[in-house]
Amino acid sequence: MKLALPVLALLLHYGVAQAACPPPEDHSEELEALFDEARAAGNDMQGRDVAARMWQVWLRAPDEAAQEVLNRGLTRRNSYDYAGAYADFDRLTEYCPDYAEGYNQRAFISYLREDYAAALIDLDKALDLSPTHVPAQSGRALTLMRLGRIPEARTQLRAALRNNPWLSERFLLSEGGPLAPNGEDI
Repeated sequence: MKLALPVLALLLHYGVAQAACPPPEDHSEELEALFDEARAAGNDMQGRDVAARMWQVWLRAPDEAAQEVLNRGLTRRNSYDYAGAYADFDRLTEYCPDYAEGYNQRAFISYLREDYAAALIDLDKALDLSPTHVPAQSGRALTLMRLGRIPEARTQLRAALRNNPWLSERFLLSEGGPLAPNGEDI
């Protein structure tokens, strides 16, 4: 088994693996419980703790091969190897086309590269697969903001905050923030 994983990862790397990715598990009940916990959190520290547990769910790939590719992509992204990370996340979306996190991570690389149109396509796909994927919701809000689509960005961020009111992006909606509602003229 130890030899099989590196071989499968190598096959995935070169795009010749014949194995099919299993469907992602349904984590909706687990996430709904975490959303409830986030809504009930009494302070930012508690909210961040719940958000970290949410991330553990989203970063749970459908199988070991997908997990290896995801982890390698995350490592490359954290090392500023955006080209390598993008290639890994691209491979992940090809291998596991029903796994929302692959699209979310590829979108983040596009966002970092300031390719907002590409990021938006992947974020929309991630949200089609997982409508309450809070990081994809907040990433979509930031992307729409960068594209100058402020009303849509505001609406999208509010949707994300319904499930996790402790997102750091919440301050974008504060008075004076770039997504703050327009005030009334005096």
